[in-house]
Amino acid sequence: MTSLHAQSPPDDQLGAFCRENHVALEGASEGLLAGLTFATKDVFHIAGHRTGFGQPDWLRTHPPAEVTAVAVQQLLDAGAHMTGKTHTDELTYSLSGQNVHYGTPVNPAAPDRIPGGSSNGSVSAVAGGLVDFALGTDCGGSVRLPASYCGVLGIRTSHGRVSLDGVVPFASSFDVAGWFARDADVFSRVGTVLLGGEPDGTGPAAPRRLLYARDAFDLVDSRVTDALEGPVAKAAAAIGAREDVVVSPKGLADWYETFRVLQAAEIWSNLGAWVKAVKPSFGPGIRERFEVASQVKEEDVVAAKAKRQAIRSRMNELLKEADILCLPTSPRVAPLKDAPSDDLEIQVRQQAMSLLCIAGLAGLPQVNLPLATLGGLPLGFSLVARWGADAQLLALSKRLTAQG
Repeated sequence: MTSLHAQSPPDDQLGAFCRENHVALEGASEGLLAGLTFATKDVFHIAGHRTGFGQPDWLRTHPPAEVTAVAVQQLLDAGAHMTGKTHTDELTYSLSGQNVHYGTPVNPAAPDRIPGGSSNGSVSAVAGGLVDFALGTDCGGSVRLPASYCGVLGIRTSHGRVSLDGVVPFASSFDVAGWFARDADVFSRVGTVLLGGEPDGTGPAAPRRLLYARDAFDLVDSRVTDALEGPVAKAAAAIGAREDVVVSPKGLADWYETFRVLQAAEIWSNLGAWVKAVKPSFGPGIRERFEVASQVKEEDVVAAKAKRQAIRSRMNELLKEADILCLPTSPRVAPLKDAPSDDLEIQVRQQAMSLLCIAGLAGLPQVNLPLATLGGLPLGFSLVARWGADAQLLALSKRLTAQG
């Protein structure tokens, strides 16, 4: 049984934690995560407390949750202590980490730059050392991109692999739970709890081939590719073989458009009725995105679903049982906080999503490894595996980060 152990949010200077609906929970006295602290993105329900979803009108119009999210309870039962809820972008519909209502949590690796979203408070709390690990969610890249920007480990799990019971739905066929950590051992232990079993990477087979996503690397600036040469070589050495591949014969921009249509349709299906009824006060970018989502045509959805099926078949064909795909997590380092909103919401988002949509469309697990820098700023390196091979990725992450 868990109990409250703090009545006010942590005194953080990062702006990572929620204050309007703060709740802290004490974990079990023993377990695999005993003594560790974690934060929880404010989309996971906590029984008896309201979930804010990054939007004051949502917080105002929803009653306290009746149950605690399964993932949160699993962590508590394993001995971890939850110190508080963390901020997210409005209704999680952004990748910037900027919220017009609650502000922008600090990127501890680069305080003049954005932390990335929508799991912005969680990544800030981890990167800033306020907690040992933090829960987030990843639909379009909301764990992977912030992890790259802030220089920490982050995972998007296989779709359906970790329970989302007790989590606000966004785009259900893409939504997954994920987490951040600074330490690879902690990162792996959280996986043992949430995935079940021991993340030893042995089954069904150890990685045997590194697939270099040529078209993904071709999308980014040559300076990014150069900065990631070391991590690529390290991963190839650890696995034992490398092969260059083209992920999308039709182009990754076409894959992103497929993702965009399906995500928008599902978001409107889940949230549209509330948006129309409440008419919430949205910030820039969020307002326009919901307007676009409301206008997605059914025939476009049908066509996009057919394309997604073909994409999943392509990824199943490409990634054999013991293969690992590598690619840049992000096309750039974290943008400056005062970058024009049009740049952040259009150029930056579209370029990033052309990389991030790969795992999302195929429902695959992906880890961000903080193995590179560019101009002194964190630059993430990503590994993608077949569905269900999350433990394999965690084990490989541990090996690669232990090598320095």
